[in-house]
Amino acid sequence: MPSIHPSSRRGAAALAGLVPSSRRGAALLAGLAPSSRRGAALLAGLVLGLAGTVAGASAAQAHNQLQGTDPADGAAVEVVPDHVTLTFDEPALALGTEIVVNAPDQRPVSTGPAVLVDNTVTQAITGVLPAGVYTVIYRVTSDDGHPVEGQFTFTAANDTSYGVASPTPAPTVSAAADPSPAATPTPPPAPAPAPAQRHVSGGLLLGSAAGLVLVGGVVAWLVLRRRQAP
Repeated sequence: MPSIHPSSRRGAAALAGLVPSSRRGAALLAGLAPSSRRGAALLAGLVLGLAGTVAGASAAQAHNQLQGTDPADGAAVEVVPDHVTLTFDEPALALGTEIVVNAPDQRPVSTGPAVLVDNTVTQAITGVLPAGVYTVIYRVTSDDGHPVEGQFTFTAANDTSYGVASPTPAPTVSAAADPSPAATPTPPPAPAPAPAQRHVSGGLLLGSAAGLVLVGGVVAWLVLRRRQAP
């Protein structure tokens, strides 16, 4: 069985209290003269109309009432904030609650689901956010299940962005700078020539040996001759 809002109960109680009095008025109406009956009928109609107004007001009070927004409706801000917040008189329900934030070009810049904390509903904003008028469209579910819908606007004076990586600027090359001449490679030093090797022929060695033998023989003959002399 659905729960009845306290304010609705008070309206129902007031209505219940009016019904007996209306019945007594109808009973009195039967015993009055025709002219008096018309006045009594008019009075009874006013009483019933008042009862209906009280019941309708009680039902309307059961819905959540928007207390304020951040940014405020029609506000001018330096840059777009990274979120908008709606404040109600009572906590809302997450089921069916949705907030859409549109950029000046009607491009949605809201991201992720709405976040409900106590009696506030917050919606995150991301992307490239140029200056201009932003429109916030909301549909928030009251605690009695009825949706509360509406919209408001605010104006940003300057551009900003959230969640977008800034491009790295490319290095600039000066056109007036003269290109440096290419360095001439230095040739490696030539290897030093290997020392020349002297080659001694076999004939030269043989001739040297024969000369030594000949000299030795002459020296030995002279020595023997000297010894034989008287």
